[in-house]
Amino acid sequence: MGLNKIYAPIADDLEEVERCLQEAAQVDDPLLAELLKYAVEGSGKRLRPAFTLLCGKFYHYNPALLVPMAAAVELLHTATLVHDDIVDHSPVRRGKPTVSHAFGENRALLLGDYLFAKAGRLCADTDNLKVIKLFAQTLMTISGGEVRQTAFTFDLKTARDYYYSWISAKTACLFCLACESGAILGQSPEEAITAMRDYGHNLGMAFQIADDVLDFVGEQGEIGKPVGSDLTEGAVTLPSILYAESHPDDDIIKTVLASKDARDVARAVEKIKNSSSIGKCLDIASDFCSRACRAIEKLPDSIFRSSLVDLANYVITRRK
Repeated sequence: MGLNKIYAPIADDLEEVERCLQEAAQVDDPLLAELLKYAVEGSGKRLRPAFTLLCGKFYHYNPALLVPMAAAVELLHTATLVHDDIVDHSPVRRGKPTVSHAFGENRALLLGDYLFAKAGRLCADTDNLKVIKLFAQTLMTISGGEVRQTAFTFDLKTARDYYYSWISAKTACLFCLACESGAILGQSPEEAITAMRDYGHNLGMAFQIADDVLDFVGEQGEIGKPVGSDLTEGAVTLPSILYAESHPDDDIIKTVLASKDARDVARAVEKIKNSSSIGKCLDIASDFCSRACRAIEKLPDSIFRSSLVDLANYVITRRK
């Protein structure tokens, strides 16, 4: 099922979120306006705002609170991408040059800071202290996870646990923020808030694993960046870890990390792409998706719950 059908119950409010994002880019300074427009007006799927809106629909839906929060979540996500691309020296994001490559790293760094602040301002507009604290904790978790990643050294014995911890901080916690903030602002009972938070965590884990698989089996035109980018940037993701576990005598991962040579990366990608590791990763992602769907089984039966289930299925079948 395509995203348009999945988003149908929240289509009007997603348009409001889009207008909110466009308004965030409308500032007096011409250079800042250009940078904001470049970063915000992308080809993103707006998954995280959709989670916020859908999770706010179950009990007492208030678009005056949920639309700004959904926009805040998307701006926070955008800011993390801008900063990640600086750290990783990534040339391409979503099929176009990254902000750091198009405008320089200094401007990209400051733009990311501005986006964090703007997201925080929109979150504060909800006047909900619980949500504001949750937003701040999420930003701390993401930043702390990225700091730890800078000290990463590949050790096969701990690699899988380290990877799960990393993607939990990198991706799943932002999914949690999107879902939990929607549930809180929608005045959900505590058990429903917990269910939607668990849904967000498990789906975030599945999403990142599926994304890491696409880095090996996708096409550049589909994924919007060169195939094998993770290994090129020194990031050892689950497909590489499972390959190394299954082929203890093959040092290709360590060779790539040491050399960063494009030919070594290409060899590694080909080996991993044609191994059983890809199927194992997809099985693990499917398991996380199943956990996500089970987490919301006791929520009121509605088109909104159906959309959350459909989004879980979309996560592991998407090609970009």
